[in-house]
Amino acid sequence: MTEKKKYRSSAWYNSKSHRRDTFIHRGWMRNQGHPNHLFDGRPVIGICNTWSELTPCNGHFREIAESVKKGVYEAGGFPLEFPVFSASESNLRPTAMLFRNLASMDVEEAIRGNPMDGVVLLMGCDKTTPSLMMGAASVDIPTIGVSGGPMLNGHHRGEIIGSGTGVWQLDADLNAGKITEDDFVSAEISMSRSKGNCMTMGTASTMGSMVEALGMALPHNAAIPAVDARRYALAHMSGKRIVEMVKENLTMSKVVSKDSFENAIKVNGAIGGSTNAVIHLAAIAGRLEIDLSLDDWEKCGKDIPTLVNLQPSGKYLMEDFYYAGGVPAVIRQLLEKNLLNKDALTVNGKTIAENNSNAERWNKDVIKDFDNPLVKDGGIKILKGNIAPDGAILKPSAASPELMQHKGKAVVFESVEEFHDKIDDPNLDVDENSILVLKNCGPKGYPGMAEVGNMRLPQKILKKGIRDMIRISDARMSGTAYGTVILHTSPEAAVKGPLAAVQNGDLIEVDVNKGTLNLDVPAEIIAKRLEEYQPVLPEIKSGYQKMYIDHVMQADKGADLDFLVGKRGSEVKRHSH
Repeated sequence: MTEKKKYRSSAWYNSKSHRRDTFIHRGWMRNQGHPNHLFDGRPVIGICNTWSELTPCNGHFREIAESVKKGVYEAGGFPLEFPVFSASESNLRPTAMLFRNLASMDVEEAIRGNPMDGVVLLMGCDKTTPSLMMGAASVDIPTIGVSGGPMLNGHHRGEIIGSGTGVWQLDADLNAGKITEDDFVSAEISMSRSKGNCMTMGTASTMGSMVEALGMALPHNAAIPAVDARRYALAHMSGKRIVEMVKENLTMSKVVSKDSFENAIKVNGAIGGSTNAVIHLAAIAGRLEIDLSLDDWEKCGKDIPTLVNLQPSGKYLMEDFYYAGGVPAVIRQLLEKNLLNKDALTVNGKTIAENNSNAERWNKDVIKDFDNPLVKDGGIKILKGNIAPDGAILKPSAASPELMQHKGKAVVFESVEEFHDKIDDPNLDVDENSILVLKNCGPKGYPGMAEVGNMRLPQKILKKGIRDMIRISDARMSGTAYGTVILHTSPEAAVKGPLAAVQNGDLIEVDVNKGTLNLDVPAEIIAKRLEEYQPVLPEIKSGYQKMYIDHVMQADKGADLDFLVGKRGSEVKRHSH
């Protein structure tokens, strides 16, 4: 065999200086039936798979992996599939976000410690995308992302129904007595009718779009439905391309730059993407040692209209988005307005402009004209003030215009348990002008910063026909949710951030256009309240959750663990037998 030192895997399979190790590494691999020529120094490609029957969005990933393998073999590579921790948004308790960083550690160490020259990331469900991107970024070998794709549109009683978004609407109707429990279950069955992730512009589809906008996946990665044959063709082509990337030594840090993140922020605004993109992009940037702050969201998101008419902001779903032209059609419009960094590189070796300048748009109601958008000022709005000195966020495209400037009395809940206990109490002192405030649901407080920020409205308010109120918390919300919801207030209440000082009856003033969020209470009283405040903290004394609480950073920093930030590279000591 010829030793090919240019590939990492040669240190395992083709080392002449450590023949005993090479014998063991190759020898044990042969028990799977791999023939001799696969160990001839060709690129070894890892396929990082988040398949799990407990992660239903990713339940079809074994099939996608097979398509990737075909492409790898075709290009002369040697594909090897491996499993990593799979964080299921729909099943994992207490919240999948608690385990995003744990999954990233699994991904990082699996890539670094094994003989692979490039890696294909199979991701779909909300946290699987950022966790794989974060882990791969810290190792920084040639990497390409392949999303699993969205479910087909849900259909219910002559109407389309979207995952998540329909749930919030139906839950409100059920609480208001407008529908029965049988109606609710019927809708549930109609909603999830094919393989794939949420088909609304929730976090899964948003992050698939962000991977594409960052240049880390082939064009159309985000929107091809999971059951469409073109999804498997894209997986095949991604397998083929990763072998070429290894030969070019096109690593993740060579593809993704600050320009790439600025592009992704603008694309997020144009697609009406999930608020969760803010926290995940911050974490990925931190791993790549790229400075990305909430100020960048304010700077880059300003004046970006929401073009994509999808739930929860609009009416269509991801299947319609793909048929209308998908992310490339959105990118083209942004390029035509000179809003993107057109020279940003992508994994196919071309720039974002070269990939998308000729993209076609087939339905102008699904992907609207720049001059006739769904929402004129979309994107993510950053709010700052004495409640959130380090920032809070709001998604204008999912909010009520009449609440963009509002002053109301606080109705405070110290924990999510208190919220559930009291929200439907007929004696709760609340009306439609009130502002609901939820504390102790941030990164340390929950822990894991659960998606409870889109608090359901009190039953007595719902019965009046009201469907939106301002809600403020240090929590997150589902990307499929909607409403005038202010999230990620930082610092959180659990570390005695000023959100902790809010009390029932306090006046809060919100002005989204000015980007302000203020408590109408003198600074000295806020300081005294914080001094006396006792956070509601989780009683966790050991294990991963203890490590998480001790080391998790605040929301504006991406809620990564402090010791995971940065690139640690792909070097690993030789194993000595």
